[in-house]
Amino acid sequence: MTDSPLIDVIAGARPNFMKIAPVIAAIQARQAQGSRLRYRLVHTGQHYDEKMSGEFFRQLGIPHPDVNLEVGSGTQAEQTASIMVRYEKLLLDAPSQLCLVVGDVTSTMACAIPTRFNCQVPVFTAQKLRIPVAHVEAGIRSGDWTMPEEVNRLVTDSISNWFFTTSTVANDNLRRAGVAEERIHFVGNTMIDTLLAQMDRLRPPALWAEQGLQPGGYFVMTLHRPANVDDPQSFERLLDAVCAHTQGLPVLFPVHPRTAKTLQGLARQFPSLVTMDPQPYLEFNFLVRHAKAVITDSGGVTEETTVMGVPCMTLRNSTERPETVSVGTNELIGTDPAALRPALARLFAGQWKRGAVPELWDGKTGPRIVAALEGLLAH
Repeated sequence: MTDSPLIDVIAGARPNFMKIAPVIAAIQARQAQGSRLRYRLVHTGQHYDEKMSGEFFRQLGIPHPDVNLEVGSGTQAEQTASIMVRYEKLLLDAPSQLCLVVGDVTSTMACAIPTRFNCQVPVFTAQKLRIPVAHVEAGIRSGDWTMPEEVNRLVTDSISNWFFTTSTVANDNLRRAGVAEERIHFVGNTMIDTLLAQMDRLRPPALWAEQGLQPGGYFVMTLHRPANVDDPQSFERLLDAVCAHTQGLPVLFPVHPRTAKTLQGLARQFPSLVTMDPQPYLEFNFLVRHAKAVITDSGGVTEETTVMGVPCMTLRNSTERPETVSVGTNELIGTDPAALRPALARLFAGQWKRGAVPELWDGKTGPRIVAALEGLLAH
């Protein structure tokens, strides 16, 4: 390694941005103290919409990307191929000493995976060019192979060199897969670093005043999993169950682009459902922080509700973040709308668990990662 190692920090989709911000901030802090560690922020362009990307960069203080691969829209296969080809060219022209990927989106896998389109013409990414790969949020598993994210996790972990984990459960998953102990670094959760750093800056969106909202007087709901939103009839039954058992309180529903297509085709109207565009980070988490409860099928939201102490109901049969259930405020409800009635009855009866914060979710994960990288890259 050179005495001034360059780390490629990869981001491409909304879930990535909250996870890279603390790592970049920690590198910058170490640079101010004399560290020679350098980074190059590579935005793949997987999420290129201003609401899904640009606003997050501004709110979280993420610097302008050094490189934007600008892959744009397409199927998962099209995006994966385009990211790989464009990132390969970057590495061939200007190699780094480490590729750091976060989370489980297409960009994560595409910048790490070694592959060939055919045996004569190799298309290399970081690992194939002998550049080590570090995976932040490694080892989490849902066990559900119908989720593209689960495949991304498994593939990325299968060719990573170093693993930065959020929980002891993730550590155990990696050990069972045969990962050597010295390659596993239990550091905590960068998502929570960002949340704690931004907590005092959370601010209400315009609809807070428009709807006359009060703390504890509404629900927040996010849905985008195919099992919940792709079939119009199933989706309608789910919305009916939500609105029927939330006692008339507003249900704030930032609508994911995938969900919007199905929602437009529903025959029924739900008076208590308040739909809106996806919200920026500070506004969305303000709403979550002051909600009576959150109904979701997202993984990341369950981590944020756990730290904020907000009751959370996950409309899935499995979770890759089991610590939000065993330690935090989250419960797995499943995908059957009938399960919402007893869960919401317990909530309104004041019988929801209080929860606690998982180990090392303390806002110091970014510095732990950078300290580990300095040691690893010094050898």
